[in-house]
Amino acid sequence: MADYDFTATRLHVADPLGADALIACDRDQTNYLVNVMRLADGAHLHVFNGRDGEWLARIERIAKKAVGLRIERLLRAQTQGADLWLVFAPLKQARLDYMVQKAVEMGASRLVPAITRYTQVTRVNAERMAANAVEAAEQCGILTLPECDEARPLTQILAEMEADRLLVFCDEDAAVANPVEALTRAERPGRIAVLIGPEGGFAPEERELIARRPGTTALSLGPRILRADTAAVAALAVVQAAIGDWR
Repeated sequence: MADYDFTATRLHVADPLGADALIACDRDQTNYLVNVMRLADGAHLHVFNGRDGEWLARIERIAKKAVGLRIERLLRAQTQGADLWLVFAPLKQARLDYMVQKAVEMGASRLVPAITRYTQVTRVNAERMAANAVEAAEQCGILTLPECDEARPLTQILAEMEADRLLVFCDEDAAVANPVEALTRAERPGRIAVLIGPEGGFAPEERELIARRPGTTALSLGPRILRADTAAVAALAVVQAAIGDWR
């Protein structure tokens, strides 16, 4: 990554990417490139779609108020991100936006809103989550976009979760106070899910259900009570450092 141009404008597109392809930008993309970034005809930028790697593209105006992108050459081949889920109780919109953006930066591959007994927000806009994920990926040089699920009950999520996926349960009552020690005791998994509860915590029956699940590790996040969005970032950082792709 040392040779990567972090100053370049990056744009996520839905189209397949390949040499000499011409992609027509929609209204929002055109406004962003022309009016926000003030890029002129012939200017270069980086484009990616989450599937075909990152490519160098050149702006070609194809109509008075329309912009096209001529794909020139591959800059970075597509990489496979970590299989790391963030399962979380939905938050109010501004805090949810923040958490989604930071989770993408931390390498989450799937965002899973979970409805619990004490969840205060029960409706989640998956399209808005996806838009925030794209924005974070554009800004941070990320190639792989996470899946963004619709909200569903925690019981359903746990029932559907693969048996070999390590569930990292963020629990203020965890027996091992040191989070890195707790993770290093766990078997090194290929697939991980981090579980963050609502502001009121988990109900007793939910805690019992989580504890009964094989392959679950309780994780303390220190002596202070963290807000849910802060806890998500802290937990993902610890997981990535101890058993994830930071190693």
